[in-house]
Amino acid sequence: MTALLTAHAAELAAARVMARCDELAAISATPGELTRVYLSPEHRRANLLVGDWMRTLGMTVWQDSVGNICGRYEGQTPGAPALLLGSHLDTVRNAGRYDGMLGVLTALEVVAHLHQQQRRLPIAVEVIGFADEEGTRFSIALLGSRGITGQWPADWLERTDVEGISVAQALRDFGLDPAAVGEARRAQSDICGYLEVHIEQGPCLEAADLALGVVTAINGARRLNCTFTGEAGHAGTVPMGQRKDALAAAAEWMVAVEAITCASDGHLVATVGQIESLPGAVNVIPGEVTLSLDVRGPEDGPLAVLLTQLLAQANAICARRGLRFSSEEFYRINATECDANLQRRWQQSVVAAQGRSIALPSGAGHDAIALAACWPVGMLFVRCDRGISHHPAEAVSQADVALAIQAYCQTVASWEFPDEPATV
Repeated sequence: MTALLTAHAAELAAARVMARCDELAAISATPGELTRVYLSPEHRRANLLVGDWMRTLGMTVWQDSVGNICGRYEGQTPGAPALLLGSHLDTVRNAGRYDGMLGVLTALEVVAHLHQQQRRLPIAVEVIGFADEEGTRFSIALLGSRGITGQWPADWLERTDVEGISVAQALRDFGLDPAAVGEARRAQSDICGYLEVHIEQGPCLEAADLALGVVTAINGARRLNCTFTGEAGHAGTVPMGQRKDALAAAAEWMVAVEAITCASDGHLVATVGQIESLPGAVNVIPGEVTLSLDVRGPEDGPLAVLLTQLLAQANAICARRGLRFSSEEFYRINATECDANLQRRWQQSVVAAQGRSIALPSGAGHDAIALAACWPVGMLFVRCDRGISHHPAEAVSQADVALAIQAYCQTVASWEFPDEPATV
């Protein structure tokens, strides 16, 4: 087999990735910050730039009907199924420059290595820059990746941004046909698997002093609005033992949420992120408190058990205090398991690159969630400074990116071996 990417070549490739991340970060709707949303002029400019980079690598390039930028590096047999590599090119507001973009640009370096060696695999390699993963503009996530899986609900076209512009109108303004969004859908036989490199967006790799880690699953999530209903009263006249203080009950429960979750599976997390106390006066006992609960985990079973425990604890607290508790789930997404075969391929490459590998779940969502409905998915995490993401301070090191590119090239090259299946 042709030689794998050397450490020196990986360093040069990583330097190119870092420089290109800077180039993409300059394409922003907000001066001095990075904001690039779906179907915006900045989206168009980013697609054109990435498309140009793809063409220099001998790729066939097209923009699909939902705005994804796609490039294909043909395999040994024209029309062979493709291994899909990539991530997203859109951002949150005032974003960092590596979330999403790193995955697209490292994928291009895999193709660059194949192209430089004039090397073709039994499968094609396609790179995709997804148009909208974050959902920043229309509050709908995974628009790009759900486009290629054919998972666009009809009512998405009617959703509007803060200026009242609908998705349908934005598509037309971008030069796309709202009636043609279904044409982005790829046949299941077109693609044999999906690989994504992404910054970790958490502190686990940094704590382990490792550059790379293999993702086992993308966390499922449940989000609820919860209400503690007690009885408002005069802060000076109602004795402590006779109060039905909704805020005190909610506070007790928040401490219990932390304690119960800490005592459960180490990969489960729970967060109370919003709270409102009514009537909200300094001299009135709170009569009602509403708060949010966000519970996540890599397996749906343990996640459901934890949620049941937390809600039972809230009811127990209210029963003891003479209050009422209610909750309403407003968001649910199931856990997405990464394919075992793709995890194994990643692990072998990571061990070769950095000496050992660790496995960890993803607490954040990714395009792989949508693609897993149709194809096997595998993800590699790259260490990010202090786990900071969705923030201008988001940072990765060039040395870590070089290791990621080495592992990426070796993982993709594993499809060259005759004893490895061409599909997964």
